[in-house]
Parts: sequence; structure tokens; C-alpha cells
Amino acid sequence: MLAPQNAPKKEDFSLKEIKPKITGKAANTSGPSTTFDLVEQMQYLYVKFEKVRGLPPACHPYIEVNIGNYKATTQHLENNNQVFAFKRDKLQSNKVDILVKDKAAVVGDGTIGKFDFAVNEAQMRILPNSPFASQWVRLKDEKELKGAELLLAYWMGAQADGAFNEPYYADTASVVSGYGVSETHPKMYDFYYKLWYLRVNVIQAEDLVFRDMNNGKPREIFVKASVGRWVLSTKASQTKTDNPMWNEDLMFVVAEKFEDDLIVSVEEKVDNMGGSFTLGSCKIPLANIAKRNNAAAATAVKYNLEMMEKLEGKVKFASKIQMRVSLDGGYHVLDEPAHSISDYRPSAKALWKPKIGVLELGIISASTLKPVRPKNRVDAYCVAKYGPKWVKTRTVVDSRDPKWNEQYNWDVYDACTVITVAVFDNNHLESWDKSGGAMDLPIGKVKIRLSTLEAGKIYKNSFPLMVLQPSGLDKKGELQLVVRFSVDSMLNTLWTYTQPLMPKMHYLQPLSVDQMSILLQQAADAIALKLSKSEPPIRREVVDYVLDVKARSWSLRRARVNFERIVKVLDVFFWLIKKFDQARSWTNLWISIPVLVAFTILVVLPQTLIYTLIGALVYCVFVGIRSYPNRPKQIPHINTELSHLHTALPDVLDEELDPFPTRRTDVETLRRRYDRLRSIGLNIQTLLGDIATQGERVQSLLSWRDPRATSMFVISCVIAVFILSVVRFDAIVFLAGGYVLLPPIFRTRFPVYPQNLLRRMPAKTDIFV
Repeated sequence: MLAPQNAPKKEDFSLKEIKPKITGKAANTSGPSTTFDLVEQMQYLYVKFEKVRGLPPACHPYIEVNIGNYKATTQHLENNNQVFAFKRDKLQSNKVDILVKDKAAVVGDGTIGKFDFAVNEAQMRILPNSPFASQWVRLKDEKELKGAELLLAYWMGAQADGAFNEPYYADTASVVSGYGVSETHPKMYDFYYKLWYLRVNVIQAEDLVFRDMNNGKPREIFVKASVGRWVLSTKASQTKTDNPMWNEDLMFVVAEKFEDDLIVSVEEKVDNMGGSFTLGSCKIPLANIAKRNNAAAATAVKYNLEMMEKLEGKVKFASKIQMRVSLDGGYHVLDEPAHSISDYRPSAKALWKPKIGVLELGIISASTLKPVRPKNRVDAYCVAKYGPKWVKTRTVVDSRDPKWNEQYNWDVYDACTVITVAVFDNNHLESWDKSGGAMDLPIGKVKIRLSTLEAGKIYKNSFPLMVLQPSGLDKKGELQLVVRFSVDSMLNTLWTYTQPLMPKMHYLQPLSVDQMSILLQQAADAIALKLSKSEPPIRREVVDYVLDVKARSWSLRRARVNFERIVKVLDVFFWLIKKFDQARSWTNLWISIPVLVAFTILVVLPQTLIYTLIGALVYCVFVGIRSYPNRPKQIPHINTELSHLHTALPDVLDEELDPFPTRRTDVETLRRRYDRLRSIGLNIQTLLGDIATQGERVQSLLSWRDPRATSMFVISCVIAVFILSVVRFDAIVFLAGGYVLLPPIFRTRFPVYPQNLLRRMPAKTDIFV
């Protein structure tokens, strides 16, 4: 049947193979083979200005460069190196005109002098040759100035040129000006693990001075610690004296260079509304805190508490607080969800293991990008994150098919890691306010797991860029990437698969689930703060999107997906149970008789069990070898069918994308969501209760809560011991298995005696409401 002509065209979310014009080949040796061989080569005319001399006093010079319709200007030039790059295939003239102008001029266009050269005079720089030396050129002037000269250099080069990350690109500078130009520059942000866990183990306080007698009521004393904007508190001490004890850990994420201070205060709760009174506080510079790389306890130190207000005649000595404070470098500071971690190295560099290879990423281009802002325009750039190293490409202005052709590489220490590449629309090109309300909106992202890549193979693919919206899944375009994972030593790589995934401290002193949740948020805040202070900055909304900060939010769609994944994993067990049930029911003699014969052989000749195990292992080897030609050839990508991205209802998607706490004020919508969540919670509550009940019934067999049932169970155990001591074990197994495999006509349909006894045992459902 033919589809209607007006039917909407279904979006293609599949992964496509591309054929870019690159020189890269599959690496047979370790490390990168050729610099910038995974991207298409782009030729640029670079023009570098350093300084100018011989100008009139009180002059504010700047430079204007004209090539055909291209027109770009420098900022105020005072011995500052400024580089312009002109794409060779877009040059509209063979002549470059350079005008030195006075910004303070009030008459005319302010031109002081000029210089020009032909494009074909620019020499090609071939790496690894050194950069061309700058030269002084005399300016042709109209005001008969003598001796005015400009120090400049110009040459032809490609992306591998050292000046590629510095220049003002002419196609950008002709559209964007002022502060926005600096926002378009590419940049690498390499922190090499400057995040640490700060552990504050609060032991006890001594000689606290209270402000009143508290009318004989028990005092609630707790400790509050803060680093930056993060504030954590202990529970109220159970010791109701002036020497309260806690022995509780407070964990923070801090960043080198450790510029903040740790502020610890002892507080007394004064009301039920959260109010408290500070009994004393101390300030500890993070730079003075000792680092530790193992599980040995830090030294306990007593710190003097400074009183917030002096009590007349009562303060004879200083109160103290005893704590163990340390920077724990043996942990890996988690900043990403557990399913997409990009690095597992601990904070302390002394604990790092040798790298196993190099990951190379070529960001080629994007195609058919859709605008995500009201303006019908796309100013796209990419951000890639692997480990502590972030990279940001240049912004291609006003293009729905931007071409970047930028290549980056990372050292790899574990193959079971993930690299994230995201595309954003730059919304800071027309604003001089760096702290304004504009936000860079996401266009989509791609995650690639390195363990799914063959060593040395070049993967050239076009990835769909998808954004989940309340209306459904929307394809915003495609991103073309080239990836190569080169391995230094295959033996070392395989050895890492046998090692613990996380550093040893995660197993020696594991962190609780609640601690990990808070520390994950702190790490995202610390990274966002670091990147926002760079130039050009990577802003908070970009960091949150790349790090999947909202991945832990509630989603009914994800809950259904996880349920189906569990069912899919258990399919093989359900299949075995189904076949075993067929064997017991004797509905198919071709299954029941062989199972009974095989069981009899295993009981009579137990030595055949080892041969059965050997046969199973040989079968696994056979299946593995047979499946090798059909192994996946492409990078795994998002499965829209598995994710229920097309079948989820709009209300479900709207609830998933709603931030926490909710912004919805519609009472009817909130009521509907609340009732739906209650129904799901009821099912989960019932399931957990049933599982707990069965476990408690087993525990009750020997608890004498039901003396008659426990007596029966103890007597049954005595009888079982006697039978096992007299009768051969293989005979018992044969009788039990033979009973299970008996045809239904010889078996009762009612539960057996042990099952009846277990169902009658009491559980804790009787003692809670």
C-alpha cells in the first residue's frame, strides 16, 4: 500500500560512513602517525602584526586589512601580536591592502599609512620548519610622515601551523566585532587532574562555652564546614556535654591551586526552623592541608575556635575542635555519570599508571544544522571532553554546514572509557556583557566508547545530532567525525582489563551513595568555575550538558527502558525455565526423555560432569570464532527504538525535561504526574515487600517466633542428617531429581511440604504499620 503524499518524512537517525579527503591511514605502530592527518587540509593566508613605530605622538593606532570584500580590523595595537587568517579558497583578490589608522582621528577615515603585497608573494610554511621571521616594512603615507614602519609577517599554512589557534578569522571578523571575536577562538583546556577530595573527619569539640543554661534541655550541637559555596553539616552529637563527639566525615571537591579556605564552625541548634548559634569557628587555608595517597588515617589536630562574641568574664581559655583534615589523592574525582566515565586515574600523579595508547579525534564538519534560537542563524562550535582535557573548536559564524577540520589527541590510560563531543550554538557573539543572561544552546552530542574501537583503525562516520524535546525527538543535523585509537602495547592494554576499574582507595575506604551524589555535583561546579575563568570561557550550561548533570533526574521513559533491558538480559534464564518446565510436564517426549536420561547418567557417572563442562567451554570457543566475521564494524550509537524516543507520550517527555524542583504550576498536570508516580511507586513497594517477606520467613525458621514451626524445622533437620549419613548422596540426588522429572500423573499439583511450611512462617509485616 502506498503511503500518503502528505505523510511526514521519518527522520533518519542511523550512523553513516563518510569519505573525507584525509591522508590518515590505519596505524600499525604506536602513537599518532602524522600530524593533522585525520582532517581535510585547509590552506590559510596568515598575516601577523607585531608593532608599529615612527608614528606621531598621541596616536592610537589600529590596523585594517582588506582583501576583496573581506575587511577586518585589529584592536588597539601596542606591541601586541595579532594574527589574521584568510581562507585561501575564499580569497576574492590577489592583493592584500593593510591600512594603519588612528582611532582618535576626527578628520577623514583616520588613515596614517598603508602597505600592500600580492597573495602569491606569501611563502608556504611546511612543518616542522620554523616560523617565518617578521620584518619591518615602510608605510606609504599621505601626510608625508618619515620613518613610520610596521613589523609584520605573512605566509601560507594549514591547521597544523602553530598560529592556527591564535588568529582572528576573516570570515568571522567580518561579521562579529569587539568582544565577540575572542569568543570564536579555539582553545584547549588541559587541567591534568587538579581536582581533589577534601576529607574533614570531625572527632570532637572540647571546652565549649555556651551562651545560656538552656533551661535543662539537652543541647543539639553540630559542626558546619564550608568551602566556597558548598556547606555541609554533621548530625547532632549524641554526647550532651561541653565536649561533644561526632566522628563523622564531611567530603568536598576542591581544585588546585587551593585558593579557598576551609571554614569550620561549631553550632548549637536554637529552634526547629533550622536556626543555630555559632559557638566558635576556625579558618584553615587549603594550601596548608596535608595530602595523602593511601588509606592511612591523617593526623588528628586540635584547632582553636574563635568565639563569635565575647562573653563577659566567662572566656578564660579557648575552645578547641579536634579533626583529621586531609586532601585524599588516592581517589578518582568523579565528574561524569558512572556509565560514561572518561578517565579513572586518581588525583595524585604519583599513583598514575603508564598510558596504553593515544586517542585522536578529527572534527571535520557538521551538516544541515537547524537553528535553535529565534534568529534564523547558526553560529556553531564543538566541545570535546576526555579525562581532564577539554577542547573547544573555533566558532563558524552564520553557517548551517560549518567546517572545522580541527584535530586533537589525548593520552589513554584505560580503554574502557568514553569521549564526549557536543555541538553548541554560540549566543555570545553580539554582547559585550560577559556575565549576561545569554546561554549557548545545545544542538546535540556524541559519545564514543574506546573499548568498541579496533586498535589502529580509522573510523569515519556521520553522527546524527539529537535533542530530546517535549514534542519528541528532534534531529538537529549531523556531525562528521574521524576517530583513531592507537595502542602502544597490546599486552599492556589487555593487562588493564584484569585490574580494578577504580583506584584502590575506592575499595579500601568506599564512599557512600549519598556522598557520591553530592561530590558529583561539587565536581561539576568546580569544573564549571575553572572553565568560566578561561578565555574564551566554557560556560556553565555547556559543562552541565557535556557532563550529563541531569542524567540522574526522574524519567518514566528511562524506567521502562531499564525494565525491558532487565527482561532482555533474563531471556536466556526464562528460556531455560520454560524448557525445564516442558521437560517436567512431559508435553514433549523429545525433550523430557533426553533430560531424564542425561540426569540419570550424571548421577550414576558423576565423572561425566567434567566432560560436560569441557564441552560447554568448547562450544563457547566455537561460537566466539564463528561470530568473529559478523562482529560490529561501526561505532555503537543511540538506539532510538530501545530508548522509546518515538513512542514516549508528550506528557512523559515534558515531565522528564522539567527541572528539579518543578517549574510547572498547573495543578491538574502536577496531580496527574503525582498519581502516576504513586502507582509506579506502589508496584515497586509491593515487589520489595514480597522479596523482604520471603527472606524474613527463611530467617524465622530458627528464630522461634513460631515455636511449633521452628520445632518442626529442627526435627526435619535431624531426620535429614540421619538420612544423609546412612543413604548414599548420589541416591538422594537421583530420587529428588527423579521426583522433579516425574510425569505429572505421578505428581501432586499441590505445593510440597517444605514450601507449605515456609509460607506459614511469620515475617516482620506483623510488626510495622
